[in-house]
Order: sequence, then structure tokens, then C-alpha cells
Amino acid sequence: MPEPMVRNIFSRRAFLSSALSAGAALTLPYPQGSALAQSRRETLRHVTGGAINTLDPTMLGSTRESFGLSMNVYDRLMTFGSRPIGAFATFDPAHLQGELAESCEISADQRRLTLHLRDNAVWHDGTPVVAEDIKWSLDRCVSANSLARPQFSSGSLTTPDQFRIAGERTIEISLPKPDRLAMANLAMPYAIMVNSRLARQHATSDDPWAQQWLQHNTAAGGAFRVENFRPGVNVTLTRHNGWHSGAAPFFQRIISQTVPEATTRAGLIERGDADIVIDLEAYDIMALSRRGKVHIDSVVESNCFTHLAFNTQSAPFDNVLVRRAIALALPYQDLFAASIFGRGKPLYGADWSERSPAPDFPQPLPFSQNVQKAREMLTKAGHPDGFHTTFSYATSQTTTAEPMAALIQEALGHIGITVRIDKLPDAQFNTMQARRQLDFYTDTAAGWIEHAYYFFYLYFTRDQRWNFSNWNSPQMVELVEKARFETDEAAYVAECQGMLDLLVDQVPLILLWQPNMDAVTVPDLTGFTYQYYRQVDFRTLARS
Repeated sequence: MPEPMVRNIFSRRAFLSSALSAGAALTLPYPQGSALAQSRRETLRHVTGGAINTLDPTMLGSTRESFGLSMNVYDRLMTFGSRPIGAFATFDPAHLQGELAESCEISADQRRLTLHLRDNAVWHDGTPVVAEDIKWSLDRCVSANSLARPQFSSGSLTTPDQFRIAGERTIEISLPKPDRLAMANLAMPYAIMVNSRLARQHATSDDPWAQQWLQHNTAAGGAFRVENFRPGVNVTLTRHNGWHSGAAPFFQRIISQTVPEATTRAGLIERGDADIVIDLEAYDIMALSRRGKVHIDSVVESNCFTHLAFNTQSAPFDNVLVRRAIALALPYQDLFAASIFGRGKPLYGADWSERSPAPDFPQPLPFSQNVQKAREMLTKAGHPDGFHTTFSYATSQTTTAEPMAALIQEALGHIGITVRIDKLPDAQFNTMQARRQLDFYTDTAAGWIEHAYYFFYLYFTRDQRWNFSNWNSPQMVELVEKARFETDEAAYVAECQGMLDLLVDQVPLILLWQPNMDAVTVPDLTGFTYQYYRQVDFRTLARS
């Protein structure tokens, strides 16, 4: 069974690659009357397989593409700096700087932040940005039923009385205790600063935060304004020439189009009918690279990890020895090669055993294949003859997960575990994942704030969806709570190392790799920056 599955995948890849080589007739449909009247040089054409489903990134169900759009349309108080990597750049998680805020003062006890707004900041309608707008926006983040509220709570930002107007362009934020994530939360996609005077015109008693109106309209002041929006189809942006929170963007107009088929997106970029795409399949990237007609910037998604998760509250995966046996049985290098053609960073095969050398997450862990030890471990777990289980993945992950599943099925068969493979529609997969109905599956996750504590807080504690393994470890909770409010750096490092040691020992999930982001562009496009939200930052792009 495993071999035909892998062969079929590679046959399809070869077919799609051939279709690209043949130069199939592909055209990119543009919104009516958009790019035709603009200089080709000043218009950027972006294609994506995902869909922008709302203009308000805080809404429940917002897509990653919606997060990316909002970063270009709305300002936040803070932003991350960037650092060069060869010919392009990546965000710098260690460098927070002002965006809408020109400066920030932190009190000696680290419990009060005072932010001063830029004097020349204006909204898209030309009215000045004042502290009243910021207070309303922050109140909205912690009060409305939205994605912002739980995100802000990770930085101890929970109630409106923590935000105080201290002047026409000054806002003060109070914290119950020092929290290393408070400032970073002000740079997150959910932390949109809203033109409150405009938004409140569309608020109602049932919708005091204008959530319904802001899904299809904006009250923003970022680098670009929305000219046209067709949910799930396309969006057209125009440059906001009154933006002063960063360097003025090169492009006057942006057209972002949803094109579901990856091979079609690859054809559009190779023909020059699109300027940038970041979500092609690995086999398309290799085919494009061989032909050399496009430029490819590849960067490891530093805050992202692909993993295998166990439901640690469901037998047999509630037995740590079973989880250890599976970790020993996996053909890690074969999985890496077959699923993503080695285009990424392995998170296995580390040579440390007792203590991680650094407090970073994700990082390679000391897992490697040893089939004999796996069999011995499974026998010790009380399953000398193995057992039956199901391995699940979502339809959208088919290209990478199908060869992965075949190899896992074969490898676990060698130690007596019979695996049934279950490919599920995305909606069903997501529902079952949230309801803890998946016992053994693969997924990919990312953390917006690159602190080890933040990853462990998100993915290994509390009864919430992102605790993929449904893990309940009092020891992990204790370490996370200590690290969250730790002000001594040496103690923080030791606590994070303790979290990593516990992860390796208990194996609630198995890290596999960090995938690459491959930004494929026309040759004259420059300025690509990898951002933690894993979408295109239109503000940094330009034509040479």
C-alpha cells in the first residue's frame, strides 16, 4: 500500500511540472478598471492560493491572508525591526520599535508603558490620529468577542482600565506585574489601531465595536488603503501618501488575486503575469528554479514547525512509552525528503541528550530512528504485538502529508503498529482537532512572538485548541508560569531549557521540520522581507 501512494504523488508532480514546461495558456483576471490605467512599473500583482475573507483580522475565522492584508492597511503601535539575510531580509524578533508610536518609555518597575504618537500621523481620511483613537482601539482588543482578546491576555493586557489617555498624543498602559510579552503584543496582527470617530459612526447597541461594518470596510491609517474588496476573490490597494510610520512604499497600487491551483500560480509568475507568490509547492519551486526565468528567495520559516501530534489523554497514546516507541521508529530523513524535498530545516537528529544547549524553540531535538529500540519500548509499554490506530491529515496538506503518511504507515508496521490513513476535508479536520477527536495526526503551527515561553504557553498548556496533544503536565504549567513573569534572564533561560527537556522526555508531539518560505518573483522585484505572520509585506517591495 505505501509504495503506490508515493508513486502516485510523484507521478502527479512530474505531470504538473511538464504542464508548466509546456507553457499552458494562463491569464490572470484583474478587477475591472484596475491596473489598466496604471503604470506597469508602479503596480504590483500578487497571487495567492489562500483567500482574504475579512478586512478585520480580529474576527473569528479570519484567514492568514487577512492577517497579511491588515499589516499593510492598518498601523500598530509597535512593529518588529528587520535584519538582512543575503539579498533579502527577515523580521528581527529581538528588535521592537515604534510604528504609530514614535517612542515608548518603560517604568523602572516594568509595569507602566508610556507611548507617544507620531505628531504627523493621520488616518486615511486625513484626520489626525489622537490618543482617544488609541484608547478606543485598545479597549476594543480586550473587550470585543474576537481573536484579539485571548492574544492580548498572553501579555497581561485584559481590561480597558489598563489603558489611560495621558495627553492628546500620549497613551499609558499599566500592567499588574512585569510581562515580557506585553510590548510584543502591541505589534501583533490583531493589534490594529482604528479611526474611532469613523468606526463609531457604524457601531450599534448590539455591535458597539463596529465589528460587522469593519469586516467589509476599513477605518485605518496604514501604508495602503483598500480601493476594492471582493471577499475570497481579490483586493486592490492604493498607496496612502500621508503615511509616516515607515519608509514610503514604492508601489502606487497592489492587486492581490486568489488563484487556488498552485500550478496555475507558478505559470503566472513564470510568464510575468504576476510579480510575486509565496505559496507554491516544493516540486513547482524546483521546476521553476531549473528553468531560471524567475527569482527565488528561500528562507526557513523561523517561527514555524511541522509536527506529529498524539492525543495524550486517549489510549494508547496516554502511555509515554508508546509515544517514545513511535519517536524511535520514524524514518526522519526519508520523511523530510519525500514530503518537502528537504526544503527546510530538520528538527530532529540533535546530538544533545540531557540538556538543550540553548533555550530556543523550535530547535532540533535528539530524536532519531532506532527500530530495535522502538520494538523493545513498545513491548515495555505493554504492546508486544502492536495495535491498530489511525493517522489523519487535512486535505489542504495532501501534497506533503500523503507521502508522509505512507512512510509512517510502513515504518510503524515494522514494529507491529497497523496504521489506517484518513484524509479529511479541512473543515472536518479542524472541527475534530478542536474537539480532541484526532488521536494521531500531522499539522503545522507558528508562533508570532519568538520567545520559547510563548510557544510552550500556546502549544503545551491549558485546555484550548492549540494544545495539539491535549497535554496536561503540571510540571510544564509551573515552568511556563515562572517564565512568563521572570525578570532574571539566567533564570528564564534555565526555565525554558527545562521545558525543552520535559518535551523530549514526555514526547507529547514530535517535531519534524521547519519548512522554507520560497518567495518567487519576477527578476526586477526586490525588497522581499520574511515576516512572522508569513504573508507578503507590500511596503518593502520595489522594482529595480
